Order: sequence, then C-alpha cells, then structure tokens
Amino acid sequence: MQKEIIIATRAHNELIDITKEVEKIVSESKVKQGLCNVFAAHATAAILINENYDPNLRDDIIKALNQTIPERNNYKHDQIDNNAASHIKAAIIGPSETIPVKDSKLLLGTWQSIAFCEFDGPRSNRKIIITITNQKI
Repeated sequence: MQKEIIIATRAHNELIDITKEVEKIVSESKVKQGLCNVFAAHATAAILINENYDPNLRDDIIKALNQTIPERNNYKHDQIDNNAASHIKAAIIGPSETIPVKDSKLLLGTWQSIAFCEFDGPRSNRKIIITITNQKI
C-alpha cells in the first residue's frame, strides 16, 4: 500500500512532526505485521526519527546542523541555485526512515516521533511517500 502526504512548510529550516498522519495511514492499512517506509521526495528535505516531547530539541537539531553546515561557505553548488547547504543537510539526515509495524501500529519507542525536515523552505508542496508492506505470518 502506498499513500502520499503533501505539506507546506513555513521556514527555511524546520522540523515538522508528521507522526499522527503516518499513524493514521498505517492504521487504515490494516497491516498486521510489516514495515512502513516514510520517504521525502525532495533533494533538500529529509525524514528523521527522534524525540518530539521537548520542542526545544527540534530547535537544537536545526542549530547544530546550521553550525556544522553553514548556509554560506563558498559551496560550488551555490553558483547554480544558492542552496548547497540544504542539499548537504538532507544528504546527512537522509530521505527516509523505515519503522516496524505490528497490529496496524508503528513500533516507535516511547519518545520517538517522525519529523519531516525542511532545509530549503518555505515551500508549499512538499511530498512525503508512505509505503507499507505486509509480512506474511
């Protein structure tokens, strides 16, 4: 089963919790046991699993990435469209995460949530592809 989520982002760098949307799709799939892949269909965006309880952590992740990968650092790609740092951040975090599914529920840890990572926003049409596979028992 495959579904898409389309979201709009508001900031240049932003982490958006998409856990509830993904949980709804998994629940509707009725998959008893399998895998859920969450994929950002963009070269300047990523998917991250981490804590969402403390909203400060999202800011800390963005701050750490911005300190490690500054926006302006004489990147060659910036001569084309001025977003090399966005591509590098997305490449480091990665475009997807795969989560086990049991009884139509994501098997995330107690504090884990799924975040869409925007590194080149704001954007109005960010596509996230959710693929759920069923494992025969």
